[in-house]
Amino acid sequence: MKVTDSEGPSVTPHAEFVHCLGAPTHVLKYGRTHMRGPGYDGQGPPQILFMLIPGNPGVMDYYRTFMAGLYQAFKGQYSVWGISHAGHCVPPPDLEAHQNADEHPDVFGLDGQVEHKRAFLREHVGPAVRLVLIGHSIGCHIILEILKRDPQLKVIKSVLLFPTIERMAESPSGRVMTPILCRLRYLAYPPILCLSFLLPLRAKTLLASVALWASGLGPKTDPNAVSASLNLFSVHCAANSMYMASQEMYQVTERDNVTIQEHLDKLIFYYGMSDHWCPVEYYHDMKRDFPAGDVRLCEKGIRHAFVLDSSLEVAQFVHSWIKEVLV
Repeated sequence: MKVTDSEGPSVTPHAEFVHCLGAPTHVLKYGRTHMRGPGYDGQGPPQILFMLIPGNPGVMDYYRTFMAGLYQAFKGQYSVWGISHAGHCVPPPDLEAHQNADEHPDVFGLDGQVEHKRAFLREHVGPAVRLVLIGHSIGCHIILEILKRDPQLKVIKSVLLFPTIERMAESPSGRVMTPILCRLRYLAYPPILCLSFLLPLRAKTLLASVALWASGLGPKTDPNAVSASLNLFSVHCAANSMYMASQEMYQVTERDNVTIQEHLDKLIFYYGMSDHWCPVEYYHDMKRDFPAGDVRLCEKGIRHAFVLDSSLEVAQFVHSWIKEVLV
């Protein structure tokens, strides 16, 4: 499935930065650009919004192709929005953080990111809007927290893609990354700072392309992944991403079975066959503990970071799962 301006509805998103809990926040919107106010408070016809919460790094440009593919799969009938993690995207020069400690003292940490998404939904989405929540990786943990903390939300379905919702530090990637993220991440800051000042944009773009190519993607690399990766040349964005990841290692331990059981009929889990962040045994454990749940295993070899090369394929999967629910 191609994503082009000539196929179906327009796939050019509305992109904006807003302040949320004091942090500049990048938002991508396909379809409607406003979903709060008259018509979204229960007085008009019901509206449905697909809301994407990313993994880490939480840079929305990684998800452009996925969001566009999903929006087009539904022929533009439903709006698709995505919100970056606080502090993971370089804001415009005229938009600075004005964080108030009373809002959240640690908005860049894992719990702060949960509150950041809750605040966005309160401030920008009307109370009558029906939601399809889509999470990727740590975004799945955030969705479970939202379901637990905001039971009043009108959530139709939550799709959890490659969900890191338990035992992160015990996973194969977690065993390698935990000491790096928790004790050695500060060593990465000086070289990132030097690169951000010394390299021109063209050189940064080339370096990002080479890094993605070296990771095994080759020509399949989504072009949006290169532009998204440029945010990580900002030492502030890179530091916020690694800081959040360090908290993930220690805080995402026990699976929240109570919340999962309470919302089981509204959850879809999608695990990878060779995912080093949530290995296949986590899938088998979930199937065993929740036999009535909708727990699926990808058999197509799609990587955990699916946005790098398989966005349209996953968008088609999500469309096929959700379309029957929305009839």
